[in-house]
Amino acid sequence: MDDLQIIKAGAVIAVLVLSLSVHEAAHAWVADLRGDRTARELGRLTLNPIAHIDPMWTVVIPVLMFLTAGFAFGGARPVPVDMRRLRNPLRDMSLVALAGPVSNVLIAVLLLAIYKLCVFSLGYHPKDLLPEVLKQGVAVNMLLAAFNMVPIPPLDGSRVMTWLLPPGLRVPYASLERYGMLLVVLVFFVLPGTNGLLTSMVNGLIDFAWALTGGNWA
Repeated sequence: MDDLQIIKAGAVIAVLVLSLSVHEAAHAWVADLRGDRTARELGRLTLNPIAHIDPMWTVVIPVLMFLTAGFAFGGARPVPVDMRRLRNPLRDMSLVALAGPVSNVLIAVLLLAIYKLCVFSLGYHPKDLLPEVLKQGVAVNMLLAAFNMVPIPPLDGSRVMTWLLPPGLRVPYASLERYGMLLVVLVFFVLPGTNGLLTSMVNGLIDFAWALTGGNWA
């Protein structure tokens, strides 16, 4: 790996870490708005990455992924939320859950707008370092949004699904969380077609962001 690749890897991982911090802070912020001060009391209502870092998922795995696959992905320490302190537990928990993926979509839109400014207005070539990092930042954030909205406990999408399900199905569905990581592995690494569906979701979000930021500026 040459010096330029090392700089690119470091920049992309930095974007990922900051994006994960915003994701978790968004959960904490909405929980705080809806009456649960748990995250605030534990110092998690912050954009400081140190408060949200999980050594394995935020650092080691993204670095290994970039070195082996050329793409970084990972996770952060989940923000604790006490549903009992929320004003309307089921509804508010779904809002708390949505806040994370929505924050990643907003970050991706911002990064895409900066990418277009660089390429279409400032004369950067799309393969230059800055546009390449911005482009990967867009993809990382859209992947975080799409992945987390899959309705598998304990992913964010499962909190929304719990609210939408009829009362009789909520408890059995929520109880699947004890098998959460196993279910995630089975769905994304065993079931055929799942990764293709996730890729389609990411591409759809990127197309949406491209249109939202004005399409081609040239």
